[in-house]
Order: sequence, then C-alpha cells, then structure tokens
Amino acid sequence: MYKDIQQRPILGLTMGDPSGIGPEIIIKAWADPEIRQLARLVAIGDADCFQQALEITHLSGKIRAIQQVEEALFAEGTLDVLDLGNIAPGQITWGQVQPAAGKAAYEAVVKGAELALAGKIEALVTAPLNKEAMNLAGYHYDGHTGLLKELTGAPTVTMMLLVGDFRVTHVSTHCSLRQAIERVKKARILQVLHLTHRALRDMGIARPRLAVAGLNPHAGEGGLFGQEEILEITPAIEQARQEGLAVHPTPLPADSIFYRMHALKEFDAVVAMYHDQGHIPAKLLGFSEGVNLTLGLPIIRTSVDHGTAFDKAGKGIADPTSLKRAIEVAVQLCWGRTFKWKKRGAQ
Repeated sequence: MYKDIQQRPILGLTMGDPSGIGPEIIIKAWADPEIRQLARLVAIGDADCFQQALEITHLSGKIRAIQQVEEALFAEGTLDVLDLGNIAPGQITWGQVQPAAGKAAYEAVVKGAELALAGKIEALVTAPLNKEAMNLAGYHYDGHTGLLKELTGAPTVTMMLLVGDFRVTHVSTHCSLRQAIERVKKARILQVLHLTHRALRDMGIARPRLAVAGLNPHAGEGGLFGQEEILEITPAIEQARQEGLAVHPTPLPADSIFYRMHALKEFDAVVAMYHDQGHIPAKLLGFSEGVNLTLGLPIIRTSVDHGTAFDKAGKGIADPTSLKRAIEVAVQLCWGRTFKWKKRGAQ
C-alpha cells in the first residue's frame, strides 16, 4: 500500500468485449479501496459502457471521460475513462457474439498497447475479449497474445498462468492439438525456458528452478510412447542447462510434475507443451484467482484467466477476483523492474 498517490504506478485497463463482463469487473475492481491503494487506474474503452456497468453493479461513484492519460485526476470516487467513443450501450446485446463489440474490444487493446509503448501507462491489464467477435470484425488474431505480439513488435512471446506460487508457461496455446504436437521443437522450448526464467527474475526470484513437462504419457517412457522427449525436449533442456538455467535435467510426466511444483515446492515454474496441459491444473487450483501474463513483450501486460462470461453479462454478478489479482501482479512487476533499474543505476 502506498499512501502517496504519486508512488502508485499508472495502469491502463482495457474494457474487453463490451457485451461481456469486462466493464463490470473493471468497475468492481476499481471500487475496492485496497486495489486503489496499489495503483492509479485508467480504464480504456467507451465511457458510456462503463457508465452502464456502474449502474448495473449498483456501486457508488462517477465516470469521468478523458481524451489523454495526462488529464486523469485519480480523484476519490471517480473512475477516469480514456473514452474511445467507439460503441454505445444501445448498439450491443448482452451475452451475444457481435462484430461491433469485437471491433470495440480490439480498438481498446490497440490504444492500450500504444499508451504502454509510449510510457503513458506503466502496465496494461486486459479484460476478456471474444475471439470469434474480434475475427468477425475483421481482426484475425487468436487472442490478446498474438495481437500484442504484433502491436509491440516482440520477436517471441508466451503465456504464463499464475495462481499464487503456481506458475506454468506454454510452448503453444491457441492451436489444434495436432498443430501443438508439431510445435514441440527444441528451439521453441528453449525460447520459452528463457522467457520463463527472465519473468521469474523480474518477480524477485534470484535463481528460478524450472521443470519441463513431457508431451507423451510417462514423458515417452524412454521412447516407447513417442520420440518427442528424446528428439526435441531433452536437447532443449540440456542446452538451457549449458546456458546457466536451473532446469530439471529430464522432462517429467505431466501427471506428476504439477504436484511436485505445487505441493512439494520443487520448482518455481513448469513449462507445459500445449494449452490444456497447463491450463487444466491452473484452473483447477484457482478458477477465479488465476492471472494470465504475457512474457516476451516490451511492456508489462497481465490479464484475467477467464473469458467474457456471456451468461453473466449485464446481471451485476460477475466475480472481479481474477482481475484484482492481475492488477496486483502488474504492480509487482512494475516495482520489480523499477527496483532493478535503480539497483543498476547505483552500481
């Protein structure tokens, strides 16, 4: 908690798909005084949508539309919204896939990335968008990760899911299982290991302990159930160890590796081979607590670890916990990087 408001980092919160729960959970997170003690929050999207969200949540406060981050006052009881004016509540229907909503969500992310790259905000926190709606609007991305990779010019990125001390990164995410198997390659695994190591260092872990999940049952059982562990995964681990990373020397079976990290505390993070291998244990441990962190970007970006929840949209019942945790992780990373910068400057 920081008593001096000027010490708190400025975070930009994109509204996500306005026909989903994004504006509502942003309002609920902002209304929490403990969250406001951590950071100065600027919402990014349509101000009228946030006004509607304020009304359906029955929370007290005001929405203040601004055109530049520099105009934000961060006054008590008022949420500053960088107003894109790109969709009116009357244009959308709660809980439905709509191109107009996908377009508005896309434009909020573009603006957020622009502000983060320009240093106007210190981190970007994203509410959920709907991939189908975004694609119907003509923006053909598999989600936030691919979009932000392009917007920031990042050479390589990956997704980390966090639930407390449980951390998992992914070699591949939004693709078919057949494509995921094809993407299990030494070079990509090595990239993800380095991205994971760097992220944990930014979180304050001086010597991150990593482990890599096998692709096949029993991590291939010495080649009996598949060759990927022998041909691609183990060589990546061996090279990472030669380059100084603390990685368990062999790929481990996916049915036990997460227990060893979570319960036995043997590792600080696990590299999973594909989407469901990492997502299932993370969501089982904390469905409403999970945070999505994009590694490899030149900006800090965190997000909720859930979708647009169309079945709850417009009812005022959506749970903002994941968004609150995403804000907390973003603040942690802001301060971690600031601390490292100060430390280097003092040397």
